[in-house]
Amino acid sequence: MSDFAVQVFARPPIAGQAKTRLISALGAQGAARVYEELLRTTVDRLAGAFGGALSLWVSGEPNHPVFQTLAAEHSLLIQSQEGADLGERMSLALRTGLERQDKVILVGSDCPPMDADYVKQALAALDAGADCVLGPAEDGGYVLVGLRKWGPQPFMDIPWGSAQVLAKTRERLRQAGWHWRELHPLWDLDRPEDLSRWRLLHEVTP
Repeated sequence: MSDFAVQVFARPPIAGQAKTRLISALGAQGAARVYEELLRTTVDRLAGAFGGALSLWVSGEPNHPVFQTLAAEHSLLIQSQEGADLGERMSLALRTGLERQDKVILVGSDCPPMDADYVKQALAALDAGADCVLGPAEDGGYVLVGLRKWGPQPFMDIPWGSAQVLAKTRERLRQAGWHWRELHPLWDLDRPEDLSRWRLLHEVTP
């Protein structure tokens, strides 16, 4: 049994469907290209550190060329997301990971500052005894969630896509009596005003 799993949630970089809130600034094709770059960067960074522990959990068509290319480049397993909402999809992925590994970390694919060190901090928090670890997002959600025990509580009755996701998740964890840790907040690229920050990160990151 492997000690941990790292899962990347992803969607196909299809024009008009990917990063729709950026379309007003970049057009549909431009927004899709930005998302594809974010996805590739995330996978490249994490695959280099975690190798066979990394898998790609995708919505839409798993045979999309970008998914297949990433899988071939990094020997990744591709899994399909299933569920009526984001909470159900994350629950299934995390529960599946914990059926085989002691710890599981799930991350999004649109957080430019996400790197392997951040994921290692999450694994260390679980090793130190936390039941759950969260990587807060500046917009009120989170960019990472990790578990070392299974339970649906963190994902029940959460207003996904709102600024209350993190607060409600904390409430659910508190109600369930879980011990959790939080990492330092990161930002994800969702809105046109995030683009300047992303471009600046490009200038300082080799």
